[in-house]
Amino acid sequence: MDGSFRLGCDIGGTFTDFVLVDDETGEFQTHKCLTTPSDPSDAVDEGVRQLENRMPGFLAGTEEFIHGTTLVINAIIERKGAVTGLITTQGFRDVLELGREIRYDAYDIFSEYPEPLIPRFLRREINERITSDGRIIIPVDADEVGNVLEKLLAEGIQSLAVCLINSYENPIHEKKIKDIVAQAAPELSLSTSFEVLPQIREYERTCTTATNAYVKPITSRYLNNLSNRLDSLGFKGKLFIMLSSGGITSVETASRFPVRIIESGPTAAVIASQFYGKMFAIKDMFCFDMGGTTAKSCLIQNGQAGLVSTFEVGRVQRFKKGSGLPIQVPVVDLMEIGAGGGSIAKINRMGLLQVGPESAGADPGPACYGMGGENPTVTDADLVLGFLDPDYFLGGTMQLEKNAAKEALKNKIAEPLGTPTIEAAFGIHDLINETMAAAAKTHIAEKGGNPNLVTISAFGGAGPVHAYGLAKKIGAPRILVPPLAGVGSALGFFTAPVAFDLTRSHRVTLDDADFAKIEELFRALEKEGIDILQEAGGQQALAFERTIMMRFVGQGAETDLVIDNKPFIEWQKEDIRSAFDEIYETLYGRTYPEQPVEFVTFKVRVSRPGRSFQLPKLKTAEKDTARGKKGVRQAFSLKQKEFIPFDVYERALLGPDSVIKGPAIIEERESTIVIGEDGEARIDAFGFVWIDISS
Repeated sequence: MDGSFRLGCDIGGTFTDFVLVDDETGEFQTHKCLTTPSDPSDAVDEGVRQLENRMPGFLAGTEEFIHGTTLVINAIIERKGAVTGLITTQGFRDVLELGREIRYDAYDIFSEYPEPLIPRFLRREINERITSDGRIIIPVDADEVGNVLEKLLAEGIQSLAVCLINSYENPIHEKKIKDIVAQAAPELSLSTSFEVLPQIREYERTCTTATNAYVKPITSRYLNNLSNRLDSLGFKGKLFIMLSSGGITSVETASRFPVRIIESGPTAAVIASQFYGKMFAIKDMFCFDMGGTTAKSCLIQNGQAGLVSTFEVGRVQRFKKGSGLPIQVPVVDLMEIGAGGGSIAKINRMGLLQVGPESAGADPGPACYGMGGENPTVTDADLVLGFLDPDYFLGGTMQLEKNAAKEALKNKIAEPLGTPTIEAAFGIHDLINETMAAAAKTHIAEKGGNPNLVTISAFGGAGPVHAYGLAKKIGAPRILVPPLAGVGSALGFFTAPVAFDLTRSHRVTLDDADFAKIEELFRALEKEGIDILQEAGGQQALAFERTIMMRFVGQGAETDLVIDNKPFIEWQKEDIRSAFDEIYETLYGRTYPEQPVEFVTFKVRVSRPGRSFQLPKLKTAEKDTARGKKGVRQAFSLKQKEFIPFDVYERALLGPDSVIKGPAIIEERESTIVIGEDGEARIDAFGFVWIDISS
C-alpha cells in the first residue's frame, strides 16, 4: 500500500490502543484490543494484524512505529525483574534500606517501606574512595573487583548495578569496573551510575541505578522481541519508544536506559494536551487521563507541562509520598489522582466503601466483560448507571453484560451495606469523582493554579465519562474532549519530539565557579546527547536547552534555572544571581540576597523537531446535530440523584458548530462523553467537543 503512515501504540493495564495516521491525507484509523499481561507484545501483534485486515498492506507503508508501554513499571511493582547484584563503595552496602531515614507517616508506627529491588546478600562492597571534588584517595583493585564479581555470578545474578560514592564527579573507577565486567562476563547486563544518573544524593542515585539494572534484561528482551515480530509482519520503518520526559527515543537507547520509560504511556496524553493547549492558546489546562487501571493528571501552565527530576514507583501507600522507590530521572510532572475503570470496589475493614487500588485489569476484567470477573468495578457502576451502552462498547465489537455488573454490585457492595444496587453504583461513581477532585485541587494549588479557571482536557476510555463530575466538584468551567480521546496517549505520540535529557552534578559556589569548566561540562553533555539522538536517525538540526539546578548554600532542595543557550563564559555572575533571585522570589514569595548560592547539577535537553502533525478538519457534508442523534437513554443524573432521559449522539456524525444541550451522552468507538443538565457542548471545525458548565 502506498502512503506515509505513522502508527502509535500504547499498552495500558487493560487495553492496548492503536492510532494510525496517514500524513498525506491526515486521516486516522483507531483500534483497541485487550492487553496480554503475560507477554504485552502478543497484544501488539494481534492489534497490528487486526488493523491489517481492515487496511491490507498498511504496515509496509508505515515509516514510524511509536510505542509506549507499562512493562517497566509493572515489572517493578510485581517484582518480576532480573536477579540483580550491586557493587558499591565500602560502607554503602545498606544505602538502599537506610534511604533518607525519613518517615513518610510520622504517626503510623506500623508504616511499611518497599523492599529494595536488590537483596542484601547480592550487595557487595569494594575498598575504593573518591572525594566529593573528584580526587582519588583509594584506587580500585582489579583483583578485588574480579573476586566480588565471581561471587555474585555464583549467586546467579542476571544483571549488575555499579554505584560508587562521588562517581558523578569522577567516574574513572566505575569505568574501570565496566572494563573488568566486559572482559570477565561480557553477557552480563550492566548498569553504571555514571551512565544512568551522574548526580548527587547517594540514595536516589543508587536506587535509580539498581532499578535500571533490575528491569534492563526484561526490557531488552521485550523490545528485541517486539522488533522481530514487527519485522515478521512486514514493518520496515523506525521503531521509537516514548520517554517519561515527554520525548521519544530509539529502541537502542530505551534498552540501555529502561528507567527512562517507566511513565511512557501516561506522559503521551500530557504531551497531546500540551499540543492542544498551544493550538487553542489556552493558558491553564488540566490534563485528566483516566484509563482502565489509574487516573493521572498534570497541570499545564502557559502551554507548558512541568518536568520534575524525581518521582516514586511501587508505593506501599499509594497516595503517600515517601512510601515508594525514588527514581531520579526527568519525568513529566504527573500525579496519580485516582483509580481507573477497571479498579475494584469493595468494603474495607472499617465497613466503608473503597475503590481501588486493586484492578481487575484485562484478565479477568470487570464483571460486565463476561470473562470470569466477579468483583464490581468502576466500569460496572458506570454501565448500571446508564452512562455506557452495553451494545456499543468499543463501537459494538465487545458486548457488555449488564446483568453480570448488577449481580456483582449487589453481592459485593449493595447487600453488605444494606442499600439498593443503584445507590451502590452511584456511590462508586461519586466516590471516585470525589477522590479525584480532592487530589486535583491539591495538585493545582501546589502549582499556583486556580481550579476555577482551568480547562479540563479529558483522555482515556473512562476520562470523558467522569470529566463532567470532576469538573463540577472542583469548579472548572469548561471541558475539552479532543478527537480520539479514548486513545489519546497513542495519538499523543505523534506530537512528541525526538529528545533526550542529560544531567551531571558539579557542586560549586557561584563565587568560586570556573565558567570555562562549566562550559566544557555543558559541551560534553551536548555531545553525549547528539550521539544518543543519532541512534534515532534523521538529519534535522538539533536544538539544545540548558538548565542549572541551584540553591542557597546549605539548602536541601534545588531550583531550576533555564538559561539561554549561549557559551557559559559569556555569562556574568551578577546576571546568574539576579535570574536565580527572580525565579526564587516568584516561587516562594521572597529571596535572600545576602546568602551565597551554589551550582549543584547541570542539565541539557537535546531535541530534534518531530514531524509536523495536524488534525484534519471535519467534513461538513451530510453532518448535523439532528443526523447525529441516536435516540434517548435513561441514565443517572448526578444532580437530581435519579434516572432521567439523556439524549444520545454518535460523535462521528456530528458536524462542526453542532450544539448539544445537556443532559446528553456522546458516544464514539473509544470512549463516551457524559454531559449533565447544566452543560452545553459545541463541536468545532476539528471535531473537538467543548463543554461549558453553568456556574
